[in-house]
Amino acid sequence: MSDVELTPVRETHRFDESALHRYMQSNIEAYRGPFSIQQFEGGQSNPTFLLETPTKRYVLRKQPPGQLLPSAHAVDREYRVMDALRDTPVPVPMMYSLCEDTSVIGTKFYVMEMVEGRLYTKTALPTLSREDRRAVYLDMVKVLADLHKVDPSAVGLESFGRSGNYFARQVSRWSKQYVASETETIKAMNFLIEWLPDHLPDSSKPVIVHGDYRLGNVLLDEQEPKVVAVLDWELSTLGDPLADLGYWCQEYYGDNTSKEDTLATADLISSNLPTEEELVNAYCTHAGRDQIKNWVFYIAYNMFRSAGIVQGVYKRGLDGNASSEKFMEYAKAPRQRAEAAWRLIQSAGLA
Repeated sequence: MSDVELTPVRETHRFDESALHRYMQSNIEAYRGPFSIQQFEGGQSNPTFLLETPTKRYVLRKQPPGQLLPSAHAVDREYRVMDALRDTPVPVPMMYSLCEDTSVIGTKFYVMEMVEGRLYTKTALPTLSREDRRAVYLDMVKVLADLHKVDPSAVGLESFGRSGNYFARQVSRWSKQYVASETETIKAMNFLIEWLPDHLPDSSKPVIVHGDYRLGNVLLDEQEPKVVAVLDWELSTLGDPLADLGYWCQEYYGDNTSKEDTLATADLISSNLPTEEELVNAYCTHAGRDQIKNWVFYIAYNMFRSAGIVQGVYKRGLDGNASSEKFMEYAKAPRQRAEAAWRLIQSAGLA
């Protein structure tokens, strides 16, 4: 059994279901209504819904209501990248229709295939066997390397990101996003905003990066320990592959006494989960690359970026626009992640 929860549609996320029905009749060939609708509880950014018809199940993903931060909630980018990857080794759902006309249900949205699979959010995978836990993570490594080996121009994504140093753009973007959603002063975050631009790695050949690659954003086969769909591409772009790897591996860091569910709090040996070194080495093997230098930067950068992301989630929740009532769980996360990043930099003698 997976960790996914389905609930009635939240009051703040209700929309004109009749208008959606008419849109799907006109734009999705195989659609035969009517549909019933439930909301996936887990999403914190773009509200996501299950649409069940007498013959087929669909997933609808839309922007949240209210005023949105610049470049956030890019459901159109999600649709574009998943549609482009459909014939590559990267497993993604089939895309059916993108609607950028906000007059239909109030925001941009898209409709995609409902992939049958298991969704887990608990990083130690306590309900799986020891063998399957390890196999899941090693298959995730292969899928990530497969993504980074896709030639953007071969799938029509050569213009999916801007030119120039990827990390310089991202540090600037998330600094601005954080400031726009700041709810308290976090000294460590301010230190990172100053430190990161002065320690950027050299630019690398741009690849397609997911931007939020982790266990909670992949669906597993219903029986086997392998990935059948990579979800939640809102933050995807062209960039440095080590941004994705570092984002995933930041889970090995932080305060291992906290209640947050990460690989830092898991007993890797008894759970039969790969260590950070094993995960990074497996990635390098699949990606065909040498070992990685200046690893501290990639972890610290991703802790900073992650702090910015969860700060936005928390602020949207305070404003009444979160995709889930669970936003209060993120109240302390921005500070925890920023302080963990700054401690890592200090312990490496780089501050």
